[in-house]
Amino acid sequence: MDNDRIDQIIDKHQGEASSLIQVLLEIQSENRWLPKETLERVSEKLQVPLTRIQHIATFYKAFSLVPKGRHGIHICMGTACHVRGAQRVLDTAQDLTGIKPGETDLDLKFSLETVNCLGCCALGPVMEIDGKIHGKISPAETADALKKYE
Repeated sequence: MDNDRIDQIIDKHQGEASSLIQVLLEIQSENRWLPKETLERVSEKLQVPLTRIQHIATFYKAFSLVPKGRHGIHICMGTACHVRGAQRVLDTAQDLTGIKPGETDLDLKFSLETVNCLGCCALGPVMEIDGKIHGKISPAETADALKKYE
């Protein structure tokens, strides 16, 4: 992300330090992660110490300091999903993408995460890709769902 775009996002919030989290969220939304150079630019423009920005960026799970894939895969491992086979769904996703939870593939196509609950327990096991819920999903259906994002 170039400095001009970062500056546009900051200017949209009138350069207010109180808008730091919103600025970071917008950058994260567009860029899928927060590179160090970007955090340095935000620090300079908002007059907020870089250490404070790094603290916020590491505290909130919504932020990533490493590149993320174009498609985010979240697999629920909560109790309802677990007893209905979530581990098999996770195993299939790992086999097909070649990554483990918390990782991103080298092509930056997929990032894989496990979550404790997606809030749709009756549909377990549940996999969410880019906000789309795949409920009562089997390992075979997991493979079919992932192929749509190739």
